[in-house]
Amino acid sequence: MWAGQTRTERRTWDGRIYLGQPVQLRPRLALRDGMQRLTLDHRLNDSYSCLGWFSPGQVFVLDEYCARNGVRGCHRHLCYLSDLLERAENGAMIDPTLLHYSFAFCASHVHGNRPDGIGTVTVEEKERFEEIKERLRVLLENQITHFRYCFPFGRPEGALKATLSLLERVLMKDIVTPVPQEEVKAVIRKCLEQAALVNYQRLSEYAKVEVEKSQKDQKDPENVGRLITPGKKLEDTIRLAELVIEVLQQNEEHHAEAFAWWSDLMVEHAETFLSLYAVDMDAALEVQPPDSWDSFPLFQLLNDFLRPDYNLCNGKFHKHLQDLYAPLVVRYVDLMESSIAQSIHRGFERESWEPVNNGSGTSEDLFWKLDALQTFIRDLHWPEEEFAKHLESRLKLMSSDMIESCVKRTRVAFESKLQKSSRTTDFRVPQSICTMFNVMVDAKAQTAKLCAMELGQERQYHSQIDSLIEETVKEMITLLVAKFVVILESVLAKLSRYDEGTLFSSFLSFTVKAASKYVDVPKPGMDVADGYVTFVRHSQDILRDKVNEEMYIERLFDQWYTSTMNLLGTWLTDRMDLQLHVYQLKILIRIVKKKYRDFRLQGVLDSTLNSKMYDTVRNRLTLEEATASVREGGMQGISMRDSDEEDEDDD
Repeated sequence: MWAGQTRTERRTWDGRIYLGQPVQLRPRLALRDGMQRLTLDHRLNDSYSCLGWFSPGQVFVLDEYCARNGVRGCHRHLCYLSDLLERAENGAMIDPTLLHYSFAFCASHVHGNRPDGIGTVTVEEKERFEEIKERLRVLLENQITHFRYCFPFGRPEGALKATLSLLERVLMKDIVTPVPQEEVKAVIRKCLEQAALVNYQRLSEYAKVEVEKSQKDQKDPENVGRLITPGKKLEDTIRLAELVIEVLQQNEEHHAEAFAWWSDLMVEHAETFLSLYAVDMDAALEVQPPDSWDSFPLFQLLNDFLRPDYNLCNGKFHKHLQDLYAPLVVRYVDLMESSIAQSIHRGFERESWEPVNNGSGTSEDLFWKLDALQTFIRDLHWPEEEFAKHLESRLKLMSSDMIESCVKRTRVAFESKLQKSSRTTDFRVPQSICTMFNVMVDAKAQTAKLCAMELGQERQYHSQIDSLIEETVKEMITLLVAKFVVILESVLAKLSRYDEGTLFSSFLSFTVKAASKYVDVPKPGMDVADGYVTFVRHSQDILRDKVNEEMYIERLFDQWYTSTMNLLGTWLTDRMDLQLHVYQLKILIRIVKKKYRDFRLQGVLDSTLNSKMYDTVRNRLTLEEATASVREGGMQGISMRDSDEEDEDDD
C-alpha cells in the first residue's frame, strides 16, 4: 500500500488514522496489544526455531511503525519482554540473550543511564518494569532449577550460561552496581538444591515405570510377592544407581561448563542428588540377609564412578558408602578365611594326590580360592588408603599362612607315603610323590603372586614362606634319596652274604665249581644287578617326566648319585681287607657302570660324576677285577673297562 504513494501522502494517511483513534487507544497500546504481539506469534509459528528473534524485515517494519507514531522505545521493549515471558512461561524456547538485550535496554531507561543522557521514563513504565523484572527472575530461577529439561544435553548451545548471566543482571539493584557474588551464589545454590530433588523424583518415577514394564502381570500374587523380596529390592536399587550415575555423567558432560564459575555448587548439587538416592539405597541394604554378598556389585558400581571424580571421591556420599560396606568386607574376609582353612583340612584328609593341573586337587582349590579372594578385594578399589592397605596386608598374611599349612601337610603326606612303600628294587616312584613335588613348585610360584607386598614389613611374609618351601623341598629330596639309599642297602645286604670267609660263600663256590664240570652254569646273581638298574632307570624316567621343576630334579639326581656312590664306597672300604667274591664283583661292576652312564644321561655334571668317591670305587673294582681274572680265569665279559661308555651288549 505504501510502495506506490509519495512520502507526503503516506504521512497524511498515518496522521488521519492516528487522529481518528481515542487518546487512550493511540499507538503505544495498539503496538502492545496488536502488531508486535501478532508479529511475534507469527514468528514463533515458523517451521524453524527463531527463539523469539524477529526477522530483519519484521524489525524494519516495527521500527518504522514506532518511529512514525511516536512509540517510546522503553514501552516497546517492555511489551516485547512481556510477550516473550508469556511464551517462555508456557514452555516456548526463548533465547536468553534476546531477553538480556531487551531487559538491559529497559533497565538503562528506568535507571536513567542512557548513553545519550536524554532517556526518560514514565511512572507506568517504571512500575511495569519492576513487575516484568520479578517475572523474569522467577522464570530464570525455574529454568535453572529444571536445567536438565529446559536445556537438554546443553542445547541450545550456550543458553544455560546466558541464563545464569541474565540472572546475575536481573538481581542487580541498578544498572551500574554489581550484585554481591554471595547473593548470586545463594540464589543458584537454592535452585540447584531444588534441581536435585526434581531430578531424583523424575528419575525415580522413570525407574518405577521401567519396573512396571518388565512385569508381565502386576496382579499376579506370585509376581507381587517377588517385587518385595530383598533380592528384588537390591536389583531395583542397582538399576537406579545406574540411572543416577548416568544423570551425573550427563550433568558433567553437558552442563558443567555453564556452571564453571560455581563449580562448587555443582558438587553440592551432586552430593544432594546422591543423598536422596542414599535413602533408597540404605532401605534396600537394611533388608538384605546378614551374610549375603549380593550387594557388593552395587558398591563396585558406585565406587568405580566416584573414585576417579576429584570432587566426589571421599565426599559425603562416598564416605557413607564406605561406612556401610566396610563391616561387610571385614565379615566377608573373616568367613572366607574360615572356609578356606576348613577346605584345606578336609581336602588333605581325603587327598588322593592325583595330578590336577599344576598340583593336587586340594592345592589347586586352595590357590584358586586365595587368588579369587584377593582379586575380589582388589577389584573393590577401596578408596580409603589406610583401610585398603589393611585389607591387602591381611590377605597377604592369610595367603602366607594357608600356603604354609599346605606345604607342611604335603611334607607329612610325603614322608608317610615313603614309609609305607617297598624297600626293595621292586619300588617304583609313584605318581603321588611327583604330585607332591609339583605342589611345592606351584606353591613357590603362587607365593610370589599371593604373598608379595611392596612394604618392608609385609615383604617378610613372602621371604618366610619362600624359605619354608625351600627347606621343605630339601627335606623331601633328602627323604627320597634316603629311600633310594635304603634300596641300595638291601641290594648290598644280599651281596654281603658272599663275603669271604662266610659259610654261604664257601658252599656257593664249591657248588659252582663242581657243577661247572658237567653243565654250563648260568650267571648267578645278575638278576639282582638288573633289578636295581631297572629300578634306577624307571625312577629317573618317572621323576623327569612328572616333576615340573628342572632345578629340583637336578638337585635330586645329584644327591641321589652322590649318596649311593658314597654308600658303595663305604661298603667297599669296610671290606678293604677282604677279597670280593666274583659274584659280588660282577654285580657291583654292572651297577656302577650303569649308574654312571644313566646319571650322565640325566644331566648330572661331570664334576659330580667323577668325584673322589667314584674314583675310589672304580679303582677298587678295577683291582678286584684284575685279581679275579687271574684267580678265576675271567669275568665272563663283565669288566670295568670303558666304564664311561655304554657297551652295546649291555643295552
